[in-house]
Amino acid sequence: MKSLRFLAAAILLQIAAAAPPNVVFILADDLGYGELGCYGQKKIHTPNIDRLAAEGTRFTQHYSGAPVCAPARCVLMTGKHLGHADIRGNMQAFVRFPQFKEGQLPIAPTTVTMAEVFKKAGYDTAAIGKWGLGPAGSTGDPNKHGFDLFYGYNCQAVAHSYYPKFLWRNDQQILINEKPIPGGKQKPEGEVRAEDYIGQTYAPDLMVKEAQDFIVKRASQSEKKPFFLYLAFIEPHVSMHPPLDRLNEYPTDWDTQPYRGENGYLPHPRPRAAYAAMISDLDRHVGAVMKSLQANGFAENTLVVFTSDNGATHEGKPTSPFHIGGADTEFFNSEGDLRGFKGRVYEGGIRVPMIARFPGKIAAGKSSDIPGYFADWFPTLCAATGLTAPQGLDGENLWPVITGAGEMPTRKPMVWVYPEYGGQVAVRIGDFKVVRADLMKKKIGDWEVYDIAKDPGEKVDLAASRKDLVAEGIRVLKEQVAPNANFRLTIPDVTP
Repeated sequence: MKSLRFLAAAILLQIAAAAPPNVVFILADDLGYGELGCYGQKKIHTPNIDRLAAEGTRFTQHYSGAPVCAPARCVLMTGKHLGHADIRGNMQAFVRFPQFKEGQLPIAPTTVTMAEVFKKAGYDTAAIGKWGLGPAGSTGDPNKHGFDLFYGYNCQAVAHSYYPKFLWRNDQQILINEKPIPGGKQKPEGEVRAEDYIGQTYAPDLMVKEAQDFIVKRASQSEKKPFFLYLAFIEPHVSMHPPLDRLNEYPTDWDTQPYRGENGYLPHPRPRAAYAAMISDLDRHVGAVMKSLQANGFAENTLVVFTSDNGATHEGKPTSPFHIGGADTEFFNSEGDLRGFKGRVYEGGIRVPMIARFPGKIAAGKSSDIPGYFADWFPTLCAATGLTAPQGLDGENLWPVITGAGEMPTRKPMVWVYPEYGGQVAVRIGDFKVVRADLMKKKIGDWEVYDIAKDPGEKVDLAASRKDLVAEGIRVLKEQVAPNANFRLTIPDVTP
């Protein structure tokens, strides 16, 4: 009897190996490089993500495509870096299209996303969470770019509240809170009470259930089609108002003063506990998805990727001890030794955690320092699933590196062109990074050069002695940055 069970298990493994693999791509929101246990975090509990790292490979030099939400997601979905991407900042749709009351500037109708390639190949496709690449009905509608199902927040601004009035299911608004909680309010005086900012229905719980339902439905299909599931969770992006019972996971003596909303978003009496609770909630989401994959027979034939859209929440007013939205990134050492935060092209703004798990294909318990970034995912996921990537992508195929089947040859430079937060550019050339900030200010910053392999904290500027790298960075930017009428940024030649 035992031998029959072993035989049946072996047959199932052979069937799984022959079937096209599924892909689950999990994207956190504003999660700092050092905010997971497997990346050195000491205070916040992340057992499920840590287990994912133990069962897969952890990457220590992976980068987002941009230092803020919408452009990072555009680079991820399209495989085009910021020099070629449609979306290079967080511009709201109504600035160019006043008929839309919410949502961000849409990607073009001709822009091809990875979901379109998966769908054309016969995959079931779903995007659950935060979109940010165009309102419903616009040219950037997720249903027009390869997703059979979209459920969640179309607009990043609406996603500032975890208790919104509605979520979107494809092109329909689904009411979830008769009395929504706005994402911003100040409490300059008086008692700050967490319960004042708690609504009836917590949106993340609905999105996790939607992901679980999607997986269950795929298991019950008579025709077992492979699937591509993009889970763009909203944690730990502020506002901070997790359900009250989740605060109790963390000590009350952590918080010596309330956050009153002086740096935007919502007040909270226990901001450190609330921030940690949101990251632990994100961890629970990952655990729920992994459990569902296992329970429905998909865990062995599914590539799971976990990463973040950019670094941890950036600084606020110097008069406040908190960062934007009440986050205390110094208390949590959110970026480790890296320089900068969200909104900056320094390492702390764009270097993000990344874990890849695929039993039998990706080594368990390993780490890799091979550099990569969001533009690489389109060709990499195509290679992982045996699909043909479109021509003209900016990214590299990392699949041989991720699976250990080969080493990355000398890669193309990685490019960031970001017109917001004063205007910034960066190019990573081998182990070196060329940076320039404040390009749209009256006093333009100097060119900077860092040896990232030796100096990940970007403390020692080598620009004076490495003019050759400055020249090469300028050449790459001049060659790789195409005009974009919505996001203008001129690449200067030399320091004024």
